[in-house]
Amino acid sequence: MGAGRLRRAAGRLAAALREMHEAQRRMFVARTAMDRYMVHPDAAPDTYAEFLARTSGALTREPSARARQQRAGGARS
Repeated sequence: MGAGRLRRAAGRLAAALREMHEAQRRMFVARTAMDRYMVHPDAAPDTYAEFLARTSGALTREPSARARQQRAGGARS
């Protein structure tokens, strides 16, 4: 196997690992979000303190496909 093929395979593996890490991070944020443990998570907060508690965690904005592709190094499977 040539060095170029080996380098491409390593790049694909690294991109897959980055994608899995990002998925795990997003799952952790979703699982530990305060809204998950509320009776009515879609209801507006009753107090300002509740609003601050809900928004203190990390936001779970999905990165665009372009951003994910750039972060993966442009590797395609």
